[in-house]
Amino acid sequence: MEIKEKIIIVTGGTGQLGRVIVKYLANAGHKIYVPAKNLEKFNKVFDNLNSKVIIDLKGVEYIDSSGFGCLLSIMRVAKNNYGILKITNPEPEVKSLFQILHLHTVFEIFHDADECIRSFR
Repeated sequence: MEIKEKIIIVTGGTGQLGRVIVKYLANAGHKIYVPAKNLEKFNKVFDNLNSKVIIDLKGVEYIDSSGFGCLLSIMRVAKNNYGILKITNPEPEVKSLFQILHLHTVFEIFHDADECIRSFR
């Protein structure tokens, strides 16, 4: 199966073996999506320099200050490791919050995932 130019979802990608798999795939130039419930574990995705991560906000209708704090923390970790973090599919209410907080100037935000993926080329 050819996975070039595909998004790869790695469940368990924050565990010990999962991180090895994510690093291997990222080093091979693949786009990786790692779902995580723990911010510290999620940030380990950026242990690999130059990681490229997309956060899909489809279906998220509200983000509170803690949520925006997490996003900013992830962005800081990404930049410190020469990684790239982009956001896609924000619902109108969430997009409005990004604009009110002027965070649309901090994050690259895309209307849909395809457009976001193309922006990495």
